[in-house]
Amino acid sequence: MNTPLMFLSFVSLMFLAGTAHGGELAVTITDIRAAEGSLRVAVVNTDAGWNNQEKPVAFKTVAAAQGEMTLTFAGLPDGKYAVQVMHDQNDNDKLDTNFVGIPSEGYGFSNNPNVMRRAHFDEAQFDLAGNTAISIRLR
Repeated sequence: MNTPLMFLSFVSLMFLAGTAHGGELAVTITDIRAAEGSLRVAVVNTDAGWNNQEKPVAFKTVAAAQGEMTLTFAGLPDGKYAVQVMHDQNDNDKLDTNFVGIPSEGYGFSNNPNVMRRAHFDEAQFDLAGNTAISIRLR
């Protein structure tokens, strides 16, 4: 194999290796009320994923710490995503509500849409290009 061809092959392999791993999403969650229970964070890339009709592309459950926490999701290809966060303070795998149906546990969405209902996918979606950082304020 001649030297220029080897170089082109090496560059091609390096390019493919870099794109196969994808970018990293850093999600900073603020206004965590208590160091109780777990944070459940789902990263989705479709409306169906947002509405629990298909699995999220990434998901993490971590012990909650009061104040602020940052979680990272590696290997995500560039594209449109949205993130949902639930602070399950009593670890019962659901978002608890009061007698009127208003959530009594913390929750939030990417883009922090100012809505008095569950956000829609298009309101929470953002573009991931390489390494991206977002912040979600819990309600």
